[in-house]
Amino acid sequence: MAKGSGYQDADFLEYVVKSLVDNPDDVKVDRKVDEMGVLLTLKVSPQDMGQVIGRNGNTAKAIRSLLRVVGIKNNARVNLKIEEPEGGRAPRMERRSSVDEVVDDLKL
Repeated sequence: MAKGSGYQDADFLEYVVKSLVDNPDDVKVDRKVDEMGVLLTLKVSPQDMGQVIGRNGNTAKAIRSLLRVVGIKNNARVNLKIEEPEGGRAPRMERRSSVDEVVDDLKL
């Protein structure tokens, strides 16, 4: 969505996120409206995901709170989806089912 799209919620999100990240040209906001309200989908560079999410998700929570205020001002319910970059996160290691398996892997 281009700057100055005419939608205050999308323009606001784009402005805030571009101010936070190191690669502002990679910030993309998609806006869809359905019976549930407005859904803003945010795409950023994989290197910038940490800055957008923040420690314990606090930055993302703050952005969502601000978007709710913008939505209330415009009589709309605004939701934010932060799209995971291509490749996603590293896979989590499977949990071991027993201490014996862990000891066997150590090959003591």
